[in-house]
Amino acid sequence: MNRLLKFAALHSVVMLASTTAIASQLEQSSSSARSVHTELQSIDRFNNQNMQVADIKRVVAKAVAVQLGEKQANWLSQLDSTHTLSFADLGLPTASAQLGMQASEQTRQLKGLSSDGQNVYQLRLADESMLSQWQDGQMPLVAFAPRGEDTQWIHVEAFDAAGELHLLDAQKMPTRPVLVVELDKQLVHREGIEVMRKVFNQNREFAEHSPLSQVSSFAPQQSAPISTSVISRIRLKDDKEPWISGAAEVYAVVNGVSPTRDEPALDVVDLPYLDHDGQDYTPNQILIHWERYRWQAADVLLMEHDDNTNYQELASTFLNIVTQVMRLIPDPNVQGYAIIPQLTNELIKAMPSHWFTNDDDYVDVFYTLFENRQYNNLMGASNNAKMTLSPLTIEPR
Repeated sequence: MNRLLKFAALHSVVMLASTTAIASQLEQSSSSARSVHTELQSIDRFNNQNMQVADIKRVVAKAVAVQLGEKQANWLSQLDSTHTLSFADLGLPTASAQLGMQASEQTRQLKGLSSDGQNVYQLRLADESMLSQWQDGQMPLVAFAPRGEDTQWIHVEAFDAAGELHLLDAQKMPTRPVLVVELDKQLVHREGIEVMRKVFNQNREFAEHSPLSQVSSFAPQQSAPISTSVISRIRLKDDKEPWISGAAEVYAVVNGVSPTRDEPALDVVDLPYLDHDGQDYTPNQILIHWERYRWQAADVLLMEHDDNTNYQELASTFLNIVTQVMRLIPDPNVQGYAIIPQLTNELIKAMPSHWFTNDDDYVDVFYTLFENRQYNNLMGASNNAKMTLSPLTIEPR
């Protein structure tokens, strides 16, 4: 199985390298006349992507911090209800604004997102309790999330208005105001989810039309009503985020087997409201479309967005792993739905060693959910999430 996972990971890296090379050539051809900011040029492109994103944020944080003396009054007056500011609203000088645009473009490429679109960076007050301190005249620091695994962070680097470095405790909320340079999570998360959906849908279409894909003897009856399961209530025990990272952005990966082919079936479902732990949410959101899964069974894996994920690579790696596992099973119908947790477990086992270092964090997993079942206050296997899942049949008009 280790050989299998290595093969799947290697295949993903090769695909990503090819995609990145093409994107890099396009980037160079479209911006050859535009000089790249010196400090962005100094970032080591041979480092892995999570290190590069952190290094980009460090450059941006320092550039923003030295504008505090002149700009902080305007920034304070423009804070929205979530205590954030988009980079378009910062009113930075030309050189700093260009740096911000180039930082956004480089970050989009590292995350597997479209090169077009609005700036992915924003400025956020670390905690609303700091607002009164700032209003009383205490000048904030400008910080950013460090490299590496967030559970191992000791210090957070921050810059003052003079560009001098300060070290803050990574685990304790600072006692002075701090502005955080970070990715606009809602924007990046939304675009990233669309990238993953595109990869999964392309794989589904390829499997349906490929002559190499084995047609299953299992074929569900076609019927007009749509059978689904909806999230009636959900709660996180631990959203896995330190103070510098702010609110969580959680999504679900629904994993099962195609009803018509011996191929995995993966769907991604955005849960944008699920942003804080210890709070009940009642979204009444459709989580599973049962016509997409054989044996009326599926697993649900809860994941949490972090700034360094390349969504193209993440989706491709998911698909490669579960596809290779499926190919080791000679006749899936013999084992039936018992193979679905095998697929999910291989995904979970791959996470720590293959690509996750403050990338999208595993939150919890719900194994072997069935169609037309009512699940009340069901705890996930890792005891981090509790969910009430209800059947819902949508009748045609």
